[in-house]
Amino acid sequence: MKGKALFILSGFALLMAGCAMMQSIIKSTFPYTTTLLIPKSSAAGAILSATAIATSFDQDFKKNGNNADKVSEVRMVSAKIESEDPTDFNIGNLDMIKVYMAKADSTDEVLVASRTDITPGVGNSMVLDIDNSNFLDELVREPKVRIRMAYRLRKAIDVNAKLHLVLGLGAFPNRN
Repeated sequence: MKGKALFILSGFALLMAGCAMMQSIIKSTFPYTTTLLIPKSSAAGAILSATAIATSFDQDFKKNGNNADKVSEVRMVSAKIESEDPTDFNIGNLDMIKVYMAKADSTDEVLVASRTDITPGVGNSMVLDIDNSNFLDELVREPKVRIRMAYRLRKAIDVNAKLHLVLGLGAFPNRN
């Protein structure tokens, strides 16, 4: 009986440790989202840009805010783009996407995600290749973050396409 109780207690301790670790992982990643418009008047074959302001609903990293001193080493961990309107818009109509983050005034722009090998039949959702070589600490502390998507259409489109972009950022607790 004593061995069984010890086994149950050990299992409970492992479960709690796993939950704490999961909570740490969840709290240290946060999304920035935005919607980008590709007008139907966009020329095929030319590299064009769409811009928008991104928001993060679960983190606030203002310079003088409570969270600013608690995190560091903010990097890109994931990026996904999907059709919002029309929902069945084929992202394969594009043959290249590059996503940049910058301050609202367009300064300090850095490449954060891209895809240069988009297949024609990819569908309405696609994961992008991330570039996590840059720390984004200062950018996420800005009141507004500007997203610029450089893209090239494979062929002309006959509708305005709204694409929803989700950038997953990860941060480490500040060790100071």
